[in-house]
Amino acid sequence: MATDKEQVDEYLGILKEEVGAYIDGIDYDALSAAKQLILDAEAAGGRVHVTGIGKPGHVSGYAASLFSSTGTSTYELHGTEAVHGSSGQVKPGDVVIAISNSGTTVELKATVEALKANDAKIIALTGDPESWLAQQGDVALIAGVEREGDSMNKPPRLSILVEIIELQCLSILLQNDFGLTPQQYVRWHPGGALGASIRKDA
Repeated sequence: MATDKEQVDEYLGILKEEVGAYIDGIDYDALSAAKQLILDAEAAGGRVHVTGIGKPGHVSGYAASLFSSTGTSTYELHGTEAVHGSSGQVKPGDVVIAISNSGTTVELKATVEALKANDAKIIALTGDPESWLAQQGDVALIAGVEREGDSMNKPPRLSILVEIIELQCLSILLQNDFGLTPQQYVRWHPGGALGASIRKDA
């Protein structure tokens, strides 16, 4: 059996290759289109929601918090509760970022179908450009990897990482369009060392 160091080094080597390949293939036009879809929805009084099943569901919570703290009010939408009434939080014209690496998750299909039936706009975030989810999106953001980083190649590791990077890229575009300043940011993030560091620099 490989040593602990060898196992970690193998993972980090795969990470460098897979994340590098993802970065080289980023679709800047799709990111711009996703930004504009959100800006148009906000201009019409709409809101942004993020949803996913399993590990992407945890990513959606992070993304909603990040977007909200940088100028785009965003709400986490539970991936399965959406078809049991929670889709009522999404109004016609709202934008939902739906996350699924495979783009074929059965539960998320039901959620996306319900949201589209209620006239929501969908930003699909998936690793497969040919997937059902990608085809359903008003905009498709493709963030995929060939290898997850371990010999089993099943537990989501690197696919989650590139999904987060894609959302962070979108958050930067929205933050800069909003014109976020440190003074505004600290109003939303007054606590902890981060808030203290901004007040110190002000």
